[in-house]
Amino acid sequence: MRLKDNPAYLNYRSGGGRTLYGEDVYVGYRYYDTVEIPPLFPFGHGLSYTTFSLSDLRVETPSDSELMVYTTVANTGDRAGAEVVQVYIAPVSSPINRPQKELKGFQKVYLLPSNDAVVSVPIDVVRATSFWDEHSDRWCSHVGTYTILVGTSSAGGFLEASFEVKKTTYWSGL
Repeated sequence: MRLKDNPAYLNYRSGGGRTLYGEDVYVGYRYYDTVEIPPLFPFGHGLSYTTFSLSDLRVETPSDSELMVYTTVANTGDRAGAEVVQVYIAPVSSPINRPQKELKGFQKVYLLPSNDAVVSVPIDVVRATSFWDEHSDRWCSHVGTYTILVGTSSAGGFLEASFEVKKTTYWSGL
């Protein structure tokens, strides 16, 4: 809402011909979640001439490395329109500081008035739960419980489910 609320306000600078970014991964909705500042327009906010609702969240695990997230999207307005379903992953606990949630998948759907559709979003578990582990110089998918948050913007009002990562996995990113 104010320039001072922007994550780069105190961090954007240059020195010796190099631009330095002190925000780390805390940009956009990740920053606003962390400092608990409601943004004027949350990530995913859109202008539409109709309204939508989400329901019936279902998560299937075809394998230990993949999730399929399903939800029903209904056009509750009187005009046709499109909505983007966003899937965020949130670690319940983590060995490092991480954002409260991270966008890991999305799917756009176009619906006529009073129609609904089941939207599916595939999620690669290892990549969706990983962070860069500086000690091992590799990506790490840490064992534990993770929450799936499904909504239409980063602002909240999510449908929720959870899943378990059964073992810690390190990988090179290739």
